[in-house]
Parts: sequence; C-alpha cells; structure tokens
Amino acid sequence: MTILPAMYGDSSDAASAAILAILNLFAFLFSIIGYVISSFLLMKVFEKAGVQGKWRAWVPVYNTLVLAKLGDVSPWVVLGIVVAGVIPLLNVLAGLAGLVAFVAIAWRVNSKFGKEWPLLLLFLLGPLGIWIWLAILGFGSARFTPGIAPAPWSSSFLADKTVWNGIPVQPSQPVSAAGDIPNAGYGAPQNPGGYPPPPATGTTPPAGGYPPPPAGGATPPPPSPGTTPPPPPQY
Repeated sequence: MTILPAMYGDSSDAASAAILAILNLFAFLFSIIGYVISSFLLMKVFEKAGVQGKWRAWVPVYNTLVLAKLGDVSPWVVLGIVVAGVIPLLNVLAGLAGLVAFVAIAWRVNSKFGKEWPLLLLFLLGPLGIWIWLAILGFGSARFTPGIAPAPWSSSFLADKTVWNGIPVQPSQPVSAAGDIPNAGYGAPQNPGGYPPPPATGTTPPAGGYPPPPAGGATPPPPSPGTTPPPPPQY
C-alpha cells in the first residue's frame, strides 16, 4: 500500500524538476536576448555621442560606466553601487541607489539629446520602456549636444572627474587643465618634429632658410663659385 504513493511522489518530483529546468533555460535565453538588444541600442547612442569603439557597448558593467560618464555621473560611484549590489544586507540599499543614479544619468543624457523629461516616463514600462528610450535617442534625428548647463551635482562627489581615452570629455565636466590630463588625446601636438617656430608676422625669412651672416669683420665671406682665390703674399 505504500509503494504507489512513493512511486507517484517520485514521478511528481521528476516532473517538477523538468519544468523548473525548462523555465530556467527560457529565463537564460531571454536574458541573453535582452542583453544583446540593450548593447546594440547603447552602441547606437554611443556612436552619436562620439564614443570611439563599438566594443564599449558590449562589455558588461563597463558599458554602464560609459553611459554614466555621458550622464556626468562618476563611473566609480556607479561601480561601487554595482559591487555593493552583490553583498548581502547592502544589496537592498544598492538597488535603491542604483535606481536613483540611473534616473540621474538618463535625465542628463536625455537632455543632451534635446529631449524633455516626460520621455523618461517610458521607464515605467520596465526594460521595454528603456529599449524604446534608447531607440529614440540612437535612431532619431536628434543630435547629441553636450554643451548644456552643469548638473546640480557638478560640485559633489557624484560628478564625473575622470578622463578615459576614446570617450569625449563633456564641456561641463569639472576636470583639470588639458596639460594635466594623461592620455587626453584631443589636443593638437605642440611643436611637432622639434622644428623651430615660424618667424613673426611681417618679417621675411632669409633666403634658403640659412641664418644671417655674423657681424661684419668677424669672418671674410667665402669666394664666389668659379673664381680663383688670389695667391698668398710673398715675403
């Protein structure tokens, strides 16, 4: 009498495990598809923003840091939120902080594309709304114009003060002078090749590019080509 319930119990457990495995497989496939869609749309936005290298949009976490820089938020603050999100007890606070940071970043990027803030209401639709928002920015006719008023947090620790090669520096970004920025990569080279500077305006350079002769009497000029120098005096 106890064999049949045991058999039914084993069969039910196996069916539940199979259904759970199928659901996990579908969830994994949907996550991959979602990431591909997000990365592709980010790539289009990065292209319009002047970011060099399409690969930046396809690297996990790093693409979020690049988007943060375009939104005038420190990528190191965003990275700290991502790290805190995998730590127990801190993940709840990190989730709230990440939501606030994402809204701030999206608001700045949205403004640089000349869009009004009501467009961000698409986020109420979840990932689908974010994809629609990125598609509007990446495929729309609006141009990326970073020269807008500084962000309200431009003087706080949230401000982006880093310079990454291949990512344009935003005009409102409070960074050091160009001479103090390593690998800025945007300024013209100073005195390329080590050549002397050009003469001042209004002056005529000497013929042939040779320096003028020294003061008179110091050294006799060389004889003209084709002439025979006089013989030395006889004593």
